[in-house]
Amino acid sequence: MRKLVVGILAHVDAGKTTLSESMLYLSGKIRKLGRVDNKDAYLDTYELEKARGITIFSKQALFEVGDTQIILLDTPGHVDFSAEMERTLQVLDYAILVVSGANGVQGHTRTLWRLLSVYKIPTFIFVNKMDQEGTDKDTLIKELKKQLNEGCIDFTETDKEAFYEEVALRDEAILECFLEEGSIETSEIVNLINHRKVFPCFFGSALRLQGVEEFMQGIIKYAQCPTYPEAFGAKVFKINRDDQGNRLTFMKITGGSLKVKTLLTNKPQDGEGLNQEDFWEEKVNQIRIYSGQKFEPVNEVEAGAICAVTGLTQTYPGEGLGIEKEAFTPLLEPVLSYRIILPEGCDPKVMLPKLRQIEEEEPELHIVWDENLQEIQVQIMGEVQIEILQSIIKDRFNAEVSFDSGTILYKETIANTVEGVGHFEPLRHYAEVHLILEPGPRGSGLQFTTICSEDALDKSWQRLILTHLQEKAHKGVLTGSLITDMKITLAAGRAHKKHTVGGDFREATYRAVRQGLKQAHSILLEPYYDFQLELPEKMVGRAMTDIEKLNGTCELKETVNGLAILAGSAPVVTMKNYQKEVTAYTKGLGKLFCSLRGYEPCHNAEQVIASIGYDSERDLLNPTGSVFCAHGSGFLVSWDEVHKYMHIESCLQAKKNTSVQREVKRSSIITEESIGLDEIDKIINSTFYANQGRKSVWKKKRSAVEDYYKSSSNSASVYKAKEPYLLVDGYNIIFAWEDLKELVEINIDAARTKLLDLLSNYQSIVRNNIIVVFDAYRVQGHPTEIFDYNNIHVIYTKEAETADQYIEKFVHNNRVSFDITVATSDSLEQIIIRSKGASLMSARELREEILRAAKKLMEDYRNSQVKERNSLSDNFTEDELQKFRNILKEDKN
Repeated sequence: MRKLVVGILAHVDAGKTTLSESMLYLSGKIRKLGRVDNKDAYLDTYELEKARGITIFSKQALFEVGDTQIILLDTPGHVDFSAEMERTLQVLDYAILVVSGANGVQGHTRTLWRLLSVYKIPTFIFVNKMDQEGTDKDTLIKELKKQLNEGCIDFTETDKEAFYEEVALRDEAILECFLEEGSIETSEIVNLINHRKVFPCFFGSALRLQGVEEFMQGIIKYAQCPTYPEAFGAKVFKINRDDQGNRLTFMKITGGSLKVKTLLTNKPQDGEGLNQEDFWEEKVNQIRIYSGQKFEPVNEVEAGAICAVTGLTQTYPGEGLGIEKEAFTPLLEPVLSYRIILPEGCDPKVMLPKLRQIEEEEPELHIVWDENLQEIQVQIMGEVQIEILQSIIKDRFNAEVSFDSGTILYKETIANTVEGVGHFEPLRHYAEVHLILEPGPRGSGLQFTTICSEDALDKSWQRLILTHLQEKAHKGVLTGSLITDMKITLAAGRAHKKHTVGGDFREATYRAVRQGLKQAHSILLEPYYDFQLELPEKMVGRAMTDIEKLNGTCELKETVNGLAILAGSAPVVTMKNYQKEVTAYTKGLGKLFCSLRGYEPCHNAEQVIASIGYDSERDLLNPTGSVFCAHGSGFLVSWDEVHKYMHIESCLQAKKNTSVQREVKRSSIITEESIGLDEIDKIINSTFYANQGRKSVWKKKRSAVEDYYKSSSNSASVYKAKEPYLLVDGYNIIFAWEDLKELVEINIDAARTKLLDLLSNYQSIVRNNIIVVFDAYRVQGHPTEIFDYNNIHVIYTKEAETADQYIEKFVHNNRVSFDITVATSDSLEQIIIRSKGASLMSARELREEILRAAKKLMEDYRNSQVKERNSLSDNFTEDELQKFRNILKEDKN
């Protein structure tokens, strides 16, 4: 029998549980339709789920349609339980995304779509509640195409030719085949679905069983069962406990088979990645196949099955067994922190291990023990989880706990590249580590790599350093919050043949990170929500004023039948209690939907830093300095003095082509499109140097790297001119020049070509290197495209990378080697580019520069022509000239 693992996802109240009930009923799995409001749904079995009418914990149900067994994994729809949903994604073959026909694509729907894209899961879409007044299929399919993907295609279309034509447009090869044969094979459509080029859309009403049967048959027809290897593999996605307290490890078998009494281990097949003491071997005591609350014990399960096993005590969600690798960290993470207030007489250290059990089952609940304050804290996604956690603790441990008002979980990142040095050399110990810390794209997290030569440091030591980088939650130096969005590269290191032990590199590595952070321009980040606010049209003004006061941004998306929809983003801290306000001033008619957007620069960083009062120099558990040895004893060296004592040359300094940093001063014309250099410099001073505790003057102070690693030579360096580069933000210039902007309305390709022709002519005059960068970040799967247009270089950015990001990266990587000027009138981009040391040219300046160069070329040409006419006869004698005159006279005759 075919096996398919299918997950069902939706924005809360879209009708996900109702659709699950309908599918179970129509397949014959259940005899009576359960309902959320009747508290008898087959999969919402917990009392809290029945009471609140929402899915909190993911569960599974098995049913059969024809010769196919579907293992349906029901996931929570509420944003507070998104991490529970995300853990389930890693074991899915296909996903069902339920969209409310009455509400369309909502905020959390887009978050789910982004996650499905990241995990590359083929997706079927069921548009529910089509029985409600005002729903329109054509309008909804257009919205799905616009908000989600152009590949969303109506699979209920009765016109076969129109259906085939729309499918064929999703792939060039399929289109050619369709044009030749007039139809498309089902296998080819299946292939397009598996490669996420087509997303089948079905419409109906789950409550009334309308369109559900057709939807189920569509899944059976167009879903393909995966093939699995013979070697054993399994993905752990959930930990739970049954009523008797037995620990259950839920997993998907992804290779071979699993039998009762099999000995399992977490030891990787290549033997790398874990310390010897972290390996475990445990026996499988029982294998259970769950459907709802009930389970069936079996002796063996084959690849493709979802099962729960007992006997494993050290597994965790995301772990890979056998041939499977560990899954990457979930993208959705806690943003709020609460202190758990225990009842009188309850010892926190007795309660802590009990709470760890709950954390095992629900990893999105991060339980933290604060040694200094001697208190337990919990980090969560949202406030609804507080009530859930409170109830679980009461039911399981009979303890009445409460929580404080909670705080936001901030993060920190950096704005510039620095080299962190850590040295650990007390008597009979030795290790030195050099790390390059670079800012990464927003939302990229932490990335670790090495460029260290194995001739300088043995590979085993390098692996150990990378392990130490990944094992610790490194703190920032502004507030002690965790660091993120950073690439950390092991650049150099040194060990002693006799005195170095593993713990030495741990100390040196941690200190290198902190020493680098102390030099860097740190930025405080806070979590932001994407929100969608639905309310009566007459209250839009009040809502927009509120959002502005909450330091958010929004725009009016649409107005339908007196109901307005506002969409935007705002800090989590300011939006925490706004739902109550919305309910109050709209008299219950307003609805606010929030989904986590990610981390952005903090809107009130100075205030937050001052209120937290973190002192990085007094954090003894995270030292910023290093330990060196002299005369047989170790001594401490503060972070800002480490460069004087370090044993390895600075890696950043070695990369510099010259010790003199040339500053190019360019006069800037203030226009409506750009801001002045003085203003840019003022902004830079007030942001980049805000954490320094002192006023700094841009261009008059050395950078951290220059100050700490400056050359010891006092002799004047010989200045060498750098090769000039002009980077042009293509679309920014096009829309800044009126003639090109008008041309865009007719043909954007013509506007691009005209800009390239002008720049090509300009390059032939000035002989600079010119690079024109165009955005292609919205083109799905688009790689970075580079080609030459006559004598200039043209770049189309890759998917998810803007022209601004590419230009910033180019400036960052090449500012030392080249004399770079950037042409843009984007004010924010001007600030960033100026801060990185490049010169600026506004769109207006670029046009004037091109006209000036062309004018000068014409003047030079005219002068040369005059000079040629006046000087030709000067090169001949009088006799020679007479000969020429005679020849011309003979030609005339």
